[in-house]
Amino acid sequence: MAVPKFDEKELKVVGEVPNRFGGPPTPLYDFPVSRKEAYIAALKREPVWQITTIETRMFSPKANPDNVARAFVIEDEMMPPDLGGGKDMFGIEWVYVPVAGGSMVKPGNPFLKNANEWEEKLVWPDLDKWDWKVSEKAINLSPDVYNIPTVLNGWFERLISFMDFDNAVIALIDDEQKDAVKALFDKLSDLYIKLVDKYLEHFPGIDGFNFHDDWGAQKDTFFSPATCNEMIVPAMRKLTDYIHSKGMFADFHCCGQDEKQVPNMIAAGWDSWSGQPMNDTHMLYEKYGDKIILGIIPDPLNPDASEEEQRAAAAKYVEKFCQPGKPSLLGFYAAPMLTPAFREEVYKLSRIRYGGK
Repeated sequence: MAVPKFDEKELKVVGEVPNRFGGPPTPLYDFPVSRKEAYIAALKREPVWQITTIETRMFSPKANPDNVARAFVIEDEMMPPDLGGGKDMFGIEWVYVPVAGGSMVKPGNPFLKNANEWEEKLVWPDLDKWDWKVSEKAINLSPDVYNIPTVLNGWFERLISFMDFDNAVIALIDDEQKDAVKALFDKLSDLYIKLVDKYLEHFPGIDGFNFHDDWGAQKDTFFSPATCNEMIVPAMRKLTDYIHSKGMFADFHCCGQDEKQVPNMIAAGWDSWSGQPMNDTHMLYEKYGDKIILGIIPDPLNPDASEEEQRAAAAKYVEKFCQPGKPSLLGFYAAPMLTPAFREEVYKLSRIRYGGK
């Protein structure tokens, strides 16, 4: 893609993006290419500027029962979370917990006591019976941004929903349950492949997919890298290979302290991951930034930092994390650091650094 050299006129603010999760809107500059083109270029490691979140549009349709159960319906409008809860795609009951701002499986009676029960007990969802037309009308995708649906309840998360956490984590390492878990995860990947096709059928304009599977807590990962590599990676790779075969990209959402698991994310075929602040994103970029695009959390700014200091911090960021062939992402967790001056300077300097014709 031919891109002109940076021109100061690009810094003219021509619009703004509202913040769906609260806070001030984000300005839009007079970009030389569309935001979609810039985001895809970065994923191809041919960046035009430092990508953030303004280049993307995430959505999660009401047609998917998981999104209602998890209180995470995002269409053109967000569903009020207190309307969430109920049965997910497998008929598992979820309860919205206001103090947590999310849903949890109704406690006290796990659906599976043992992973070997799944073939007998699970009723697999029929995606053709979902009310796709309602969400089709409620979701209008723009050709100017990178459109990415988010899919909750991946592999380990789904196992937790069936068994509760303690039983699920034991099943990953119990020799009498491991084969059943592997078979379940493989069949889940087949289901998610069908779901990808359904999304592509009903929401033209999708550019990639985001899948959730949380692997860690505040201080460490839930299971060893060896266990993850054996039990989860092959099933994930089946899905990401399919997404890539469609000419699209696969983004991974994984909460927790998961530094040890980044090699498994790479092995599983994920193109990008934005870790939470308990991860050392700077160290991870140095070690793995040439293999997976990582969300970087900048060094915090002093609340009283002058504009000059903010711009100096932005220059430091660009020098370290806008390396040619090794782009990074300033994602959701970086948002509190992105002051107007910092954002503008990062855009300007990254445009200059990445060049143009």
